[in-house]
Amino acid sequence: MKNLLVFLVFIMASADAFSQKVVFVIIDGVEAEVFERVATPNMDAIAKTGGYTRAYVGGEKGAYSETPTISAPGYNNLITGTWGNKHNVWGNSIKAPNYNYWSAFRFVEELAPEKETAIFSTWLDNRTKLVGEGLETSNKVMIDYHFDGFELDEKAFPHDKERVFMHNIDEHVVNEASRYIKEKGPDFSWVYVEYTDDMGHAHGNSEKTDEAIRMADDQMGRIWEAIQYRQKEQGEDWMMFITTDHGRSAESGGKDHGGQSDRERTTWIVMGGGTPNAYFKNQENAIVDILPTALRFLGIEAAKVRMYELDGVPMVGKVSVAQPGAVMDGNKLKVSWKAIDREGDVKILLATTNNFEMGESDTYTEIGSVKAGKEAFEIDLKKYPSDFYKVVIEGKHNSVGRWVKR
Repeated sequence: MKNLLVFLVFIMASADAFSQKVVFVIIDGVEAEVFERVATPNMDAIAKTGGYTRAYVGGEKGAYSETPTISAPGYNNLITGTWGNKHNVWGNSIKAPNYNYWSAFRFVEELAPEKETAIFSTWLDNRTKLVGEGLETSNKVMIDYHFDGFELDEKAFPHDKERVFMHNIDEHVVNEASRYIKEKGPDFSWVYVEYTDDMGHAHGNSEKTDEAIRMADDQMGRIWEAIQYRQKEQGEDWMMFITTDHGRSAESGGKDHGGQSDRERTTWIVMGGGTPNAYFKNQENAIVDILPTALRFLGIEAAKVRMYELDGVPMVGKVSVAQPGAVMDGNKLKVSWKAIDREGDVKILLATTNNFEMGESDTYTEIGSVKAGKEAFEIDLKKYPSDFYKVVIEGKHNSVGRWVKR
């Protein structure tokens, strides 16, 4: 009898470990102002189960992490939780990604290999170049199920000037994502649709673009229905993130993007499921926040030195700090942060190398500890001579970091 009880407890614990599941969706090229103007009843309903927030892309404007508001850099911001200065994707050619900054899929496959991963995408490069599936430099990470590359199949999807073929591909991808989620319930999935961006480039702020957003909303409703089915029939706990990779330029009437204007940088996040924390509700959120949120929800814990490299902050669960700052003043380094939990202590860590970007280790020195609510700390750099510094503010529940160059 005792052995039976132990077995049942093990089975129940195992079931709990597999009950958390995440799907994230990128709807390409929809700026916040237009998104909020167009009726999106399905995404509104999804947001009611979690939350909605405006967000930003493009890194820190005018600083070392500034990243072009272009599609591939935007996707990689999300899947690596870092800006361009780390993941090294600066355009849609995706010339030399730095896979030392792991993709979300590598986090899942290496740290929770029992979980199933899936990708449903209108663009093959998302899997082959951004994730780097099967490449030596990405440690041959493999996604368990993929449904992509249909932009290359001109027989099944003949290309036309109005790019209706891309909407048809999006439909094909979303229908399969909905079916597969309903039937198989993969633990971690990415769905990508493109037609909204095509209409933005062709027609700018127009009824055509609005219609494309409404089509995307209908697609999200189908995916959400599949998730609700899993929740009801399998008792699973799901989070769904829906976002976009960039806004659009006001100067071009919404046809272009790539710069650092407010409208190009301002995006949005729909969160379905989960309980948004104080950071989500009260701070300026970013596309890089989605990865650490997903990892936390899935219960995946990476080594601290790897988490130090993330530029995002979890939007669920307890959070200690956000918004790191570091300003050099002579031989003083003035470190700052925003305390989400003002009562706890934070540690200030310093490294004088950037070996991580080459796949090697950095050595961090603990400089001191201070109450999080103080939101400031000063480092005497005479003791640590270098032309480059990595500063980490580590709280009880998360850490944030900053690079400084002389």
